[in-house]
Amino acid sequence: MLRRLAALALAALVLAALAPLACSPDVEVEPGGPVAGWPEYGSTSGGTRHSPLTQITPDNVHALEVAWTHHHGDIEDGSGGMGLRSSFQATPILVDDALVFCTAFNRVVSVDAETGEERWSHDPGLDKRGLYLFNCRGVAAWRDARAETGAACAQRIFSATMDARLLALDAATGEPCRDFGRGGSVDLSEGIGDRDPGEYGVTSPPLVIGDRVVTGAMVLDNRRVDAPGGVVRAWDARSGEKLWAWDPVPPGEVPPEGRYRRGTTNAWTALAADADLGLVFVPTGNTSPDYYGGLRDGLDFYSSSLVALDAASGEVRWHFRTVHHDLWDYDVPSQPVFVDFEKDGVVRPALIQATKMGHLFFLDRRSGEPLFPVEERAVPQGAVAGETLSPTQPFPLVPATLHPGRLDPEDAYGFTPWDRGACREMIESARSEGLFTPPSLEGTIQYPGMTGGANWGSGSVDPEREVYLINTTRVATYIRLWPRDAFDARFPDGPPAIGFEPQLGTPYALERHMLLSPLGAPCNPPPWGVLTAIDTRTGALRWEVPLGTTRDTAPFPIWLFGPDGVPNIGGPITTAGGLTFIGATTDRYLRAFDTSSGEELWRARLPTAAHATPMTYRLDGNGRQFVVVAAGGHGLLPNPPGDALIAFALPESR
Repeated sequence: MLRRLAALALAALVLAALAPLACSPDVEVEPGGPVAGWPEYGSTSGGTRHSPLTQITPDNVHALEVAWTHHHGDIEDGSGGMGLRSSFQATPILVDDALVFCTAFNRVVSVDAETGEERWSHDPGLDKRGLYLFNCRGVAAWRDARAETGAACAQRIFSATMDARLLALDAATGEPCRDFGRGGSVDLSEGIGDRDPGEYGVTSPPLVIGDRVVTGAMVLDNRRVDAPGGVVRAWDARSGEKLWAWDPVPPGEVPPEGRYRRGTTNAWTALAADADLGLVFVPTGNTSPDYYGGLRDGLDFYSSSLVALDAASGEVRWHFRTVHHDLWDYDVPSQPVFVDFEKDGVVRPALIQATKMGHLFFLDRRSGEPLFPVEERAVPQGAVAGETLSPTQPFPLVPATLHPGRLDPEDAYGFTPWDRGACREMIESARSEGLFTPPSLEGTIQYPGMTGGANWGSGSVDPEREVYLINTTRVATYIRLWPRDAFDARFPDGPPAIGFEPQLGTPYALERHMLLSPLGAPCNPPPWGVLTAIDTRTGALRWEVPLGTTRDTAPFPIWLFGPDGVPNIGGPITTAGGLTFIGATTDRYLRAFDTSSGEELWRARLPTAAHATPMTYRLDGNGRQFVVVAAGGHGLLPNPPGDALIAFALPESR
């Protein structure tokens, strides 16, 4: 009898875990209400990721159903080459009545926004040699005010590729705009110098401001000192002519004639723009390589910073450094999010910059001045030979840091006592003195880890509720510097693809991996991922909830009882209807939260994880509001790759 009751109880738990969050009663679409699109990657050029739509509300969100699904077919499952898998991470944009997005292979696709049926696609013939990841996060649109209505390329789609090309396509047909660059594309590798296959390319959407298209680039981490430089350039949207280039060298240094300085910080994530101020905001990465800076000689002046460039000239107006002499791969990973900041009756144009450390910096968009106090704090010292360390690092006092600052042996976590003991031993064997513990020969616990904190998903601002939403990961990384001779002796044929990185030109190679238990649990305490709401007036915490479950990652039946809150990549969006939508988690769900309270109201099972940021739109006052997300997995996370673009909506009226 007891055995039967236990079996019934276990069955009930399984059914509860598999079931939707709530049943869907008979809810129908009501006519009227706002109509809005999603014209840019972050909804606006300020990355607000907010929609004024109100059709879907906390009262009816439980009735959402799949309206359509589009499969584009571009998948790499890891069976060939180096075993790398594709990552469909795109957020579509709405162009008239079509959704336009890029696939993991840089194919640009346009689908009908009401039905998901494909209208056209353009395949640029991506050179896949040497690619570390297959991904593309978005495209941009531009309408030529000088062109006649209906003329070819009067409206253009700009997309940049992982093999370093900027494409201009006719938004109506997908055909290349032949008057742009050379036959419809610009070679972004011009002036970069030698590059290994896959070492230099673009994964984030281009930025359009006025009649300019601005591009940064991704440069592979930790390969060599003289990696390709991270120049940011503006191009004429009609002709593809280069208008300016910002080479991020220290002030006073003159770049080499005809080419760009090598090893400089890059700008791999999404940029933002303020057309009224005439500014382009550039979040920067780290100077090559990330974990040893003894040979930089001041070249990291603009590293791990937010840089405001004059949109007309490319000149630096101001910059704000989030890390001094970054040795932890603490890039500024996310697009800044614009907000109107009111204090003492005065409204100032502001932005919120999230970082991998879990810091949120509120800055004046005009000057870069912090709007809440920032202090320099002493940080751990004791560098390897040849390295220098900054004695202090900047910490915002408000808002409070979103990530725990230290991991000690007694904090070790595991699914079992044996699992926990293994984690404790790993932490005890390494330096773990809190945030900014320097890389070392004996091993260092990097906490937050290399993925953050926040990452490229960025945040969202709901202006009506005066709240900023951001998701963060809490997983430690183990890093260790290897003397060059010891590393070469261990790997005479070169390091493996994952876990070891050469840092050529320095005295040290790098070992780097997530700090996981033998059973695959993060060694730090849960939650390993959270969704947080911050008051945009005061910087105070409104609420914080664990994000996601261990389903699809932890072994059965551990995930039935395991902790909530998991690693996440992707970001949230908010709506005037009072909802926050987010995928991002390693379990395969799209979720809706009440923006005011943080209560999870709805979730929908997906074919694989949605490591992309959703978007929402409504084409007319009698139609439905759609919420769309890419379910495509992530090449470095434990979910299969996918190719599904899925739209949810309330049931159609009878």
